[in-house]
Amino acid sequence: MTETDKPVPGPTEVLVRVEATGVNPTDWKTRATGGLLGEPPFTLGYDVSGVVEGSGLGQALYEPGDEVFGMLRYPYGNGAYAQYVTAPSRHFARKPPSVDHVHAAAVPLAALTAWQALVDVAGLRGGQRVLVHAAAGGVGHFAVQIAKARGAYVIGTASAAKHGFLRGLGADELVDYREVDFAEVVGDVDVVLDGIGGDYGRRSLRTMRRGGTIVTLPLSVMDEGVHDEAAALGVRSAVMLVEPDHAAMRALAALMEAGRLRPEVAAVLPLRDAAKAHELGESGRTTGKIVLTVPH
Repeated sequence: MTETDKPVPGPTEVLVRVEATGVNPTDWKTRATGGLLGEPPFTLGYDVSGVVEGSGLGQALYEPGDEVFGMLRYPYGNGAYAQYVTAPSRHFARKPPSVDHVHAAAVPLAALTAWQALVDVAGLRGGQRVLVHAAAGGVGHFAVQIAKARGAYVIGTASAAKHGFLRGLGADELVDYREVDFAEVVGDVDVVLDGIGGDYGRRSLRTMRRGGTIVTLPLSVMDEGVHDEAAALGVRSAVMLVEPDHAAMRALAALMEAGRLRPEVAAVLPLRDAAKAHELGESGRTTGKIVLTVPH
């Protein structure tokens, strides 16, 4: 832990006192490799839930004391593992009153990733069939709920121990990837969300209908030639980076208020135990999200 100067909001920005921050795979991968941020020192973290304390010139959405949650710009807006952050006001939305800071902090990056992949990139519609890989993970468990809220039929891959949890979120069909090759038992899929990479993309193509869309998340590694193979099959393939998104954050907040989107929090640790949080995340055994609380 180190001390730095309190940030000052620029034009259209807000100063937010961070109450809690979510931990994401990109955090521990960046810590280990430098990732897109290069060599340290850097402050990790993108998920924020907190309280507005100040504003820059022209910021008109929020007043001091407003509770907000949102995502700092990926990948270069990092810095949420701290007591204060600044960011453009539209990178945040009002936190639903029924949701505490811990659960709100679990939402932004992972749920925005799921929303943007399914809704914006794939154009998911009611009645379509969706295959979500790593369905019990941070992005996956939000993807299951968002797809169900849009009227889709949801198929998830996960270990058998997590099937009950996913059925509780509304998953229609589950495949234990440890026992069964999903590509042999799943078919007629319109949309695939692949947060694993490796050979999952190529194998997923075998499950898809012509005209479908497969979205691969960037920290996964897509097989060489998947784009070409997808095109030959009449399937669109896309690799996506998540972006701050005020409209989507408001939509996610509305789903939470309506009880249709529930963040699963696997563990809550104080900021000083960020290393322990990363060790837990890297174990690959968590369901949902890990959250750090920030002292003041």
